[in-house]
Amino acid sequence: MMRNETHTGTPPWVIVAGGFHREGAMDQLNAALARYLIGQGTPVHLVGHRFDDEFIEHPAARLHRVAKPAGSFFLGQRQLDRAGRAVAARVTARCPAARVLVNGVNCAWPDLNWIHFVHQALPPRVGGGGPRWLRLKNRLETELQARRERTLLGGARRLFVNSERTRADLIETLGLSNERMTTVYPASDMAVGPPSAADRASARAWLGFATEPVVAFVGTLRHDHHKGFDTLWRAWRELCARPDWSASLVVAGGGRMLENWRRSVAAAGLEGRVRMLGHTERIDEVLAAADLLVSPTRYEAYGLNVHEAIALGVPAMVTARAGVAERYPAALRDMLLPAPEDSADLSARLLAWSLNPSRARQRFEAFGAQLRACTTTAMARQIVEFSASETVEKKCAN
Repeated sequence: MMRNETHTGTPPWVIVAGGFHREGAMDQLNAALARYLIGQGTPVHLVGHRFDDEFIEHPAARLHRVAKPAGSFFLGQRQLDRAGRAVAARVTARCPAARVLVNGVNCAWPDLNWIHFVHQALPPRVGGGGPRWLRLKNRLETELQARRERTLLGGARRLFVNSERTRADLIETLGLSNERMTTVYPASDMAVGPPSAADRASARAWLGFATEPVVAFVGTLRHDHHKGFDTLWRAWRELCARPDWSASLVVAGGGRMLENWRRSVAAAGLEGRVRMLGHTERIDEVLAAADLLVSPTRYEAYGLNVHEAIALGVPAMVTARAGVAERYPAALRDMLLPAPEDSADLSARLLAWSLNPSRARQRFEAFGAQLRACTTTAMARQIVEFSASETVEKKCAN
């Protein structure tokens, strides 16, 4: 037992997640929850593949590192499930009041479950891209994850969902009880406000941009095209054929389709108009350089990349069915994309935006301030409070 468990008498928490670090939306959020609990004097057991140094060095955190064979999250899930259940069993045996929070289908423990993604709600895969073995592998993984959802989620005591979209998907696809769900919108502390002029200039210099407008896309480039880059690419090629289109595109995201897209950019002769960065930890600089984020995703339970862009003062176009879209105020609904496959519509919206990028930035100022006010501390506090008293329903508030 950890030192804090002995001295404070505070019931410990067990959190099972892929990681506790500042990369990746789910891992950021789980790290924020762990950080909050530690700050409240609560002993925590963290079960995962990767941990930031702040947790490795903290005496109130007991880490249970789980192997990830061949670097595969899917292959590591079985080990994570087994380790999570073992740790949860030991901790709750010593302290029945301990709370155990898992993420989706990563661990079969029937207490608290934080849902960031609903495999049942994924749209049909879009064709093209990737070898046949990869398409078959990803299809099998999705089917297995969907099967685990059907088996595991119904047994959770309390489900924390990241949007009303996710809540509706769980009710519609799995028939889960609405009364057991609590909506807690994600938050981010990455942005303290729009970047300074110097930071923006530095970011643009790093990316090689001069004075032209910059459009950003942030997301993994998968063969199934769920992030919608294929739609943006079709719109971009159409726009770059126009003499009045001067914007540049920066794409931040790795994935198995990255090299395919780089070849497509080269074949189209647009290497001077498109920067394919691949995976990068410098997302904050990408957004500092950008004048607009575009996310024509076909499925997005929330969309932390959109949230963080807006919090940094960057206007964002996102699919209307994405979870983050339900937070858009009525005055900004024209920035929501009604059909993620409609590249002609996206082209028209981008062209309209390019007529006055500064105006678009001004329109998002109040929304950005609203998102910045909803901190990860407030988000974590909601989860802890709802875990103790599960009868009150509320949204993110400081």
